[in-house]
Amino acid sequence: MFAAYATHFDRDRPLTGLEMGERPRPEVPEHWALVRVRAASVNHHDLWSLRGVGLAQEALPMVLGCDAAGVDEDGNEVVVHSVIGATGHGVGPDERRSLLSERYQGSFAEYLAVPRWNLLPKPPELTFAEAACLPTAWLTAYRMLFTAADVRPGDSVLVQGAGGGVATAAVILGAAAGLRMLVTSRDPAKRERALALGAEVALAPGERPPHRVDAVLETVGAATWQHSVRSLRPGGTLVISGATSGQALPDAELTRIFFLELRVVGTTMGDRDELAALLSFCQAKGVRPLIDSELPLDRAPEALARVERGDVFGKIVLTS
Repeated sequence: MFAAYATHFDRDRPLTGLEMGERPRPEVPEHWALVRVRAASVNHHDLWSLRGVGLAQEALPMVLGCDAAGVDEDGNEVVVHSVIGATGHGVGPDERRSLLSERYQGSFAEYLAVPRWNLLPKPPELTFAEAACLPTAWLTAYRMLFTAADVRPGDSVLVQGAGGGVATAAVILGAAAGLRMLVTSRDPAKRERALALGAEVALAPGERPPHRVDAVLETVGAATWQHSVRSLRPGGTLVISGATSGQALPDAELTRIFFLELRVVGTTMGDRDELAALLSFCQAKGVRPLIDSELPLDRAPEALARVERGDVFGKIVLTS
């Protein structure tokens, strides 16, 4: 089968480790399913894998890709929950959880094998490309908003970095749920597009928001940390699920955090039940993932290069 896969690691030039070509069709253990992949979305996780983060040398070559939507052996249209081993379904009960493309071959291929428990019905209202956007970035945004931040309609939420998959998902989901969404971006065009998606306010980096917010969603890290902390109201919540700009903080704002009794909550991904809730939310509210572009699988290097440059608004989806 044709696939996009990692052959070696390079922290500075991650795309040098990406190869395109034939790989063996995955074996299907008992209680697993074989999915014909119709669409797989691209995530920053794929670049981190090519840098050797979360992926062991002995696991190479590894097919990249966390997210997928496709058709199982019985002809069912399905969405794949990409966390393997969280509950023991389909794997040993003591196996630590991992994402597809860390321990098991990923979704940038014509076929994918996953535990049958990881399959959810694809809503007929969603295209395969739209459904493939949900299991990582959109599920992370859903969990950040409604589980970790625990916000309610009418609350205000600041999203750092307006263009990425998690950020655009958070704006769309939050606006649909009656939240007052604010965003930041270096790019004026991305700020305008965020407003069109439902954000009430779009700020330049470091610009003071018109009012302090109930929660901040942080995926950027060091570059925006101080602004995030200073934007919160007393008792507010900062939810962090990534650090694309690095982890070294010049000032962690610890005094402000304890004096204002702020909550700092770390989170990653979401569970199968949350993915089912997200799918239901999209059906009920008519919410659709924002797709930057759809590219055939053989253009995976182009897609990953755009993600590396930050030249994306929404999600890039690979189709096969």
